[in-house]
Amino acid sequence: MIDDIRAWTAELAADPSSLIFLRLGEALRRRSQMEAALKVAVAGLTRYPHLPDAHDLYARILSDAGDLERAFDEWDMTLRLVPTHAGALKGIGFLYFRAGENELALQHLEAALQETPDDEGLAQAVERVRDLLQPPPLEPVEPEVEASAPPPTPDERVLLVDAGGLPIRGRLTDPAGVEIGERIGALLAGTAREAARAAGLLSLGEWQGLLIECTQANLCLVKPTPETYLFEVQDPDVPIGQLGLRAERTARAARRWLEAMR
Repeated sequence: MIDDIRAWTAELAADPSSLIFLRLGEALRRRSQMEAALKVAVAGLTRYPHLPDAHDLYARILSDAGDLERAFDEWDMTLRLVPTHAGALKGIGFLYFRAGENELALQHLEAALQETPDDEGLAQAVERVRDLLQPPPLEPVEPEVEASAPPPTPDERVLLVDAGGLPIRGRLTDPAGVEIGERIGALLAGTAREAARAAGLLSLGEWQGLLIECTQANLCLVKPTPETYLFEVQDPDVPIGQLGLRAERTARAARRWLEAMR
């Protein structure tokens, strides 16, 4: 690698218009010689402002240097020049992944994989993002658990009902095993209506969720859609704020499931 860098540096010095700057810049980047790599990339872009690979090289160097915003701009420019550029699709995909935008990440990474189907690392990244986008299953829930009863399993903590309180997914039972899903659903619908009424009287806008702390469990009620309510219960040692975040995540999964069922 060092011998290559020396040879390419000499070649570029002898002919500043040589496209060898692409190899040289990439080699310097891989050796973490960022300042030298940036100089090579910028000089190359100055000579070839419409060369997609030059923008891709510059973007990779910027990304490694932590300048993600400018890296995104350079990869975006690359795709303007060549919409199927695998390097730019892959780069933007990973930037979206780092930002938590998994759907956009998957869109770009899948497009990159179509262009480079033999890239095993990219294929693994695509599978990882796909797994992250799989919604967790909606399962039945028991509202409260007496101290003498066995602890609820992870499959007994969520109930989805419609606006009238009828269960859509989940089977809710009391500690004795008696089915109470419909009764609890009706209570949840009534609670939601009272929450909406109270929010209106106080001019608070549309309610988004309710968090309730009890002795034996913490409860959360949220709205996946305007026509449905989702109820989640966790053990009292689960912080109420964490329960709210978990319920919101489950609500997003429920929303995607409901949309898919239409």
